[in-house]
Amino acid sequence: MSIQIGAKLPQFSALATSNIHLTEADLKGHYTVIYFYPKDSTPGCTTEGLEFSQLTPQFKLQNTVIYGASMDSMKRHDNFKAKKELSFDLISDPEGQFCSLFNVYQPKKNFGIEYMGIVRSTFLFNPDGELIHEWRQVKVKGHAQEVLDTIQSHQQITL
Repeated sequence: MSIQIGAKLPQFSALATSNIHLTEADLKGHYTVIYFYPKDSTPGCTTEGLEFSQLTPQFKLQNTVIYGASMDSMKRHDNFKAKKELSFDLISDPEGQFCSLFNVYQPKKNFGIEYMGIVRSTFLFNPDGELIHEWRQVKVKGHAQEVLDTIQSHQQITL
């Protein structure tokens, strides 16, 4: 079971870079983007992180906070964030508990081999902490811009 559009996240606790202890209360008062990706420092995940990072100033103008999330360790996240100079924090979920709230840890297949992994997905929450949009099976190129465009459209509708 996964969080549904219009719902708020249940109580959770997650650790992120910059010594952040994230809870559901941290999703309130601004738009929040949480994007899940398979693994730090891989080509697609690096491209996605860099695109979100490059657009961070525009996201901030839209009162939006970004978090990347994967099952990598905090040490790996710290290294990835520093090496790529990412402008947002990364949630470490080595046990998969945060991933399970979004149902993004699923069976995958690559070259005929089945395994469990994170399905690249993005979730957008409004300032009340309600899920207002989700993207599943994300294609990396241009995705960060698509998320930004969606936020801008949503804000125009709610004015």
